[in-house]
Order: sequence, then C-alpha cells, then structure tokens
Amino acid sequence: MVIPRLRLAAAALVAALAFCGAATAQTAGSKRQNADERRAAYPARDEVRAFMAEMRDEHGFAAADLDRWLAAARFQPRIVELMNRPVMEPPKWHEYARPFLAPERIEAGLAFWSSHAQALARAQADTGVPAELIVAILGVETAYGRVTGSHRVIDALATLAFDYPRRSTFFRGELREFLLLAREQGFSPLAPRGSFAGAMGLPQFMPGSYRRYAVDFDGSGVVDLWRSADDAIGSVANYFVAHDWKPGQPVMMRATIDPPDRDGVLRRLDGGLSERRPLAAWNREGVATSPLPVDVEPDPVAVLMLEESADAASYWLAFHNFYVITRYNRSRLYASAVWHLAQALRSAR
Repeated sequence: MVIPRLRLAAAALVAALAFCGAATAQTAGSKRQNADERRAAYPARDEVRAFMAEMRDEHGFAAADLDRWLAAARFQPRIVELMNRPVMEPPKWHEYARPFLAPERIEAGLAFWSSHAQALARAQADTGVPAELIVAILGVETAYGRVTGSHRVIDALATLAFDYPRRSTFFRGELREFLLLAREQGFSPLAPRGSFAGAMGLPQFMPGSYRRYAVDFDGSGVVDLWRSADDAIGSVANYFVAHDWKPGQPVMMRATIDPPDRDGVLRRLDGGLSERRPLAAWNREGVATSPLPVDVEPDPVAVLMLEESADAASYWLAFHNFYVITRYNRSRLYASAVWHLAQALRSAR
C-alpha cells in the first residue's frame, strides 16, 4: 500500500533531519570547545607573549614562571557574558537599596562592629573616616566577608585582558598589578579567588588598588585582605583618605524644594542627579536643608539628587564626601546605599 510507504519515508526523513541537527549541534559545540581551548592556550598567542615579554623585561619576572602561570589560566566564557550583560533601565532607589538595608545586613554589621571595635576606632581616629562608613563598605561589598567571589583571579584577569577587547587595556594593567602583588606578598598567582572582574578580599580591591592603598593595619608584616579584618578596615579608611575624604564634612542631607521655580529645579535632575553648584545657589532657587553643622566649610558645593521610593520621592543634597564614596564604585545608587547603611548602623549601635 502507498500510505505505509509514505509513513516509512516520512519517518526516515525525520530521523535524517534529527541526525543532521544533532551532528550540526555537535559540530557547533566542538567548534566552541576548540575556540575556548585555543583561548585557554594563552602563552601561544602573540598578544600574550608580548605581555609576558613586558613583564620579563620591565619587571624582572622569569620567563618560565610567566609561561607556567599563564598556561594554567583558563578562559571563562561566563565572565565575558557577565561583562556583556545588556544595560537595562537602572533600578529605582528602593529596589537597589533593599538588600543592603535589610535587617539581617544591619545585624551582621553590628556584630562585625562589635568584634572589631578597637580597629575601627583606631582607623577613625587616625584618618577621620567614620567607623560606620567603613563597616558599611564591607557590608555592601561582601556582606562582611561572606561573599568574596569564587573565580580564580588569574582566570578572570586573563579572560578580560585577552578576550574582552572593550576593556583589554585596563585589565592587562590589572593583570600586571596582580602578578606584581603576588610577588610582593609571596603568594602563588594561581591561588587567590575573587569576583568575576578580579576584585579581591573583604573590601573587593582590584589588584592596582590593593598595591596602592592596602595597609598592614594589624601589624603582622603582611597585608592580607582575605583573612585580616583589621587590614581590610585600615585599607578602606586609607582608600578614602587617598581620594580626599574631608573629616567632619557632610555626605548627604535631606532637601526640600519650594517655589519659586520647583519645576525648573527638577528639570535639572538628569538620571536622578544634577550638576554641582554652591549651596547658596541652591538656596536661592528654593532648595533648602536643615542647618549645617558649625564646622562645615562655608558654602560647600553640592549636587541635588532624587531617591525614588515605592510610593514617593525624596530629595537630597550630596556633598564632596559623597563624591569620594563614588570613587569606590562610580554609582550614585551605590554611594547612597553605603551612606544609608552607615546611618542605620550608627543609629542601631
């Protein structure tokens, strides 16, 4: 009969298509695997050999060591995916801040503060950076050391230095700093783990920041941002001092906006942030705060900032020290979350 033969032919066609599809998928998978293997063979690549020559000639590294370390580095496609995540609409302030201001984060911060009160008090006395701000940074960055990253730092930095062209110059610099740091600190470059971008330890310092700003605050003779909370505390304080923290000066103050030109003032909020202007200029346009402390420098420069809550909005004037916090992470949301967590910690303590 004709019908069974048609069914047999159709079945054969389906099987053939399925086989071809599987073969195509297998071939594509093999190509991806081969590409990844070629990427992983870092010392065989011209740009990597040029980097190794620089490290040998300018910094005195042994060629055999460089070859061994970079041969052991592995390309991590997931890191490239994370770096290439599409930029979505920025979250609202209340969405971004919620996990950082959760009761459990505040409770953990209070416990950390109590456990390391002496080091925090010394850091504040030495640098003028408030203890609550240091605690808040460590809380936002790694939840007080509980989430410091699971990627091998050398894998992350090699991947971004040689397989992420958009920022390869920056990450090659950080890979260079990492190898120098490993030599200075006496650890194997193959051992440390950190974030997918190569940030390390309790305060999530990039290698360049580690070398420039980390300090031996516990007097052990080694700067250890993974295991020494005291070193992390002193290093965060030193980072802010190096970026021009002004002791005793404000970070943020709640603002009110009254006529005559409320709409004109609000139109200046581009992405939730205005241009910098002297406080007196804001006051003339109806932007006011509570009285400044007597020791604040006269007529400080500030930006007007919007924070969106679930059902309303609040306005704030952010001053020089707010900008210093953004040097840690260039995000107004980040800096606001750090400051609000710091205030919550200080109030609760």
